[in-house]
Amino acid sequence: MQKFDLPRRLAAEALGTALLVATVVGSGIMAETLTKDIALALLGNTLPTGAILVVLITILGPISGAHFNPAVSLIFALKRDLTPREALAYVAAQIAGGIAGTIMAHAMFALPLLDASLKARTGGAQWFAEAVAAFGLIATILGGIRFERAAVPWLVGLYITAAYWFTSSTSFANPAVAIARSLTNTFSGIRPVDLPGFIAAELCGAVIALMVMGWLLRAGAPIASYVKENGEVATRRS
Repeated sequence: MQKFDLPRRLAAEALGTALLVATVVGSGIMAETLTKDIALALLGNTLPTGAILVVLITILGPISGAHFNPAVSLIFALKRDLTPREALAYVAAQIAGGIAGTIMAHAMFALPLLDASLKARTGGAQWFAEAVAAFGLIATILGGIRFERAAVPWLVGLYITAAYWFTSSTSFANPAVAIARSLTNTFSGIRPVDLPGFIAAELCGAVIALMVMGWLLRAGAPIASYVKENGEVATRRS
């Protein structure tokens, strides 16, 4: 695979995070405008988010790895796939891109470009939900890379679509997106004061996922049975 230089990788991370946040915030504004049914509005927010993740990871993944998420970059830094300098640059690009995405969404709907959220999202249950959401996201990425790399865009998009509905926090699972969403006083917002709890939970969930999946996917363990074209079943070791 072609290796892209750091400036191009950072541009891909900023662009991808911007488009992701613009989709999350913009679809939330559209859903809130079209219906007063909260469940229907959440569905209107969920489906575009899952769909755009498939698109963004597919087109930008070959350039930067399509992290779009400081928790993901942290994990790849701990795996030594990124240097500390690269990881910090990725995180800065993601946060800047996320804020740009909020501005973009607000501009499309003729809202103030930045507007601190008043939507409360706090408490032990929601923090635990964010840890679970981030754990599942990292597990999905690591397992997908190990067994079915080409499917990772779909795996991540489908996971986030599901996690919107089974977590009480609606699965932010991303510190950069959380920061960007604190700057929109709309359906998808979160109060700035609630950010520390969410971000801490997301990072904890991500690190726990790395430890669990590192053990689960350890080289040398039997991983699967594969059916050959002639119908025979062969067990292989990684």
